[in-house]
Amino acid sequence: MSKSSLILLLPALLIFGCKAGKNYRGTEIQVPEAFYFEEEAVIPNEFAVSTDTLSREGIADYEWFALFGDPVLDTLITQTLNYNQDLLIAAEAIVQAQDGFVAQRAAMLPTIGVEGGATRGNFQGLLLPETQNLFYTGAFANWEIDFWGKFRRLNEAARARIVQSEEGYRATRLSLMGAVATQYFLLLEYHMRLEISERNLALRDSTLQLIEQRYARGIVAEIDVNQAQIKRAVAAETVPLWKRLIAQTEHRISVLTGSNPRRIDLDLGLMAQDTAVVIPPGLPSELLLRRPDITAAEQNLIAQNALVGAAKANRLPSISLTGLLGLASNDLSTLTDGPLAWNAGASILGPLFNFGRLQRAVDIEESRRRQAELVYERTVLDAFRSVEDALVEISTLKEELTARKQRLDASLNAQYLSGERYDRGVTSYLEFLESQRQAFESELNYAGVRRELLTAYVKLWTALGGGW
Repeated sequence: MSKSSLILLLPALLIFGCKAGKNYRGTEIQVPEAFYFEEEAVIPNEFAVSTDTLSREGIADYEWFALFGDPVLDTLITQTLNYNQDLLIAAEAIVQAQDGFVAQRAAMLPTIGVEGGATRGNFQGLLLPETQNLFYTGAFANWEIDFWGKFRRLNEAARARIVQSEEGYRATRLSLMGAVATQYFLLLEYHMRLEISERNLALRDSTLQLIEQRYARGIVAEIDVNQAQIKRAVAAETVPLWKRLIAQTEHRISVLTGSNPRRIDLDLGLMAQDTAVVIPPGLPSELLLRRPDITAAEQNLIAQNALVGAAKANRLPSISLTGLLGLASNDLSTLTDGPLAWNAGASILGPLFNFGRLQRAVDIEESRRRQAELVYERTVLDAFRSVEDALVEISTLKEELTARKQRLDASLNAQYLSGERYDRGVTSYLEFLESQRQAFESELNYAGVRRELLTAYVKLWTALGGGW
């Protein structure tokens, strides 16, 4: 390399080669080898992983709701992603962060402007022997050289804020999709409960009519009529309850989809939804990249690390270049006739005594960096906890659903048999009523557990950051 090339390269190295503070090199975090409830409740070993060694290769979001093959659910989620106001608000946050980055990056460039003016007096930088006029116009430039990397650190922080806002958008998106699915499955449960209640009401209506006929013939006592009336009223009370909850759930779903409250026509019922979803095993370390809240927390740490460097750069001298090119005259009519007026200069400004103010600013930013690191660690722990909670919920709800189905089958058969026995006069009416109550309760409980299992799949998908 020639001497002239070195001379040209040296200023560039001086201007852009220094950066106050440390570069972000990832964060070391303890992660388990596997989700312990996925591994038959054996608590796995932990190992340390640095976030700068992780790769997004092979990680992709999965539209889990397609597993259920429910066109109504698909449509509702699509409407939510297109029209929900919270998601649109989160999208505007990305735009603001991008504009903020552009504005921050512009601070590294020279400030160029124009000015003009007129003055009259006997002092224009020095005392004049007589009063004079001065007219001037021109362009000026000022450039603070980023010698210590202050602006580049601020650019790093602004760039991290963009990614953080993008992850905030993704977190809102996941949350809304999960909320729509949760409310949708709740709507299916309420419809099933309404169907069960109306069927039970019709059964108790016919039973009451039969008992009243038998009472009129003197076959049964009046107490049997009263018991039948009570059971019929109990069944009648539940019907408006489920109708009310159905309407309110439809209203919540409508708002999530960005529309006014409306009725939602269903296609597949609760019993048609698949509850045997196969969940492939995953690596807990992938959670550090999948979860938007974890990525956002790390971006906040990256931004705060950059702000530490910017605060350290504020303690060092700043170097600025200035220039002015224009026209000046003592007479407005001859302003353009004279030679060009110009000046160029450089200045260095450094803090000397500020009674520890700048050092305290560095200490504050370093403390905020430690806070951001602790927030990141807490976010990771909470993410692992939510996944484990969802896994144990799915596993135990599957067992509970099996038991509920056995109880439901037995109670429906018992209801039939006790009805037959009562008709033949073998058993009391109270036994028949009790078997009806148990069958009604078993059907409602089974619907509830089935919906809880579907919701648990939603929780797991959300906890895994949108895929498995």
